[in-house]
Amino acid sequence: MEDDPDAYRILKLRAEILELGSAIRQLQREGLDDAAAQLLIGRKRAQLDHLVKKGGSGLNIPDIRRS
Repeated sequence: MEDDPDAYRILKLRAEILELGSAIRQLQREGLDDAAAQLLIGRKRAQLDHLVKKGGSGLNIPDIRRS
């Protein structure tokens, strides 16, 4: 993976999406506005889709784009 910067970016984006999903759930539980986090997670998902469609994923990792 160290030779494939796209693979690293994909893993990083997936981790960020998971964190944002957790933050959104927490904001919702507390009754707070989650619009900014929703927007950011949408952008991260779009970046991830672009990288995966570009063929940068030779990784055998489950698809979490909609987590």
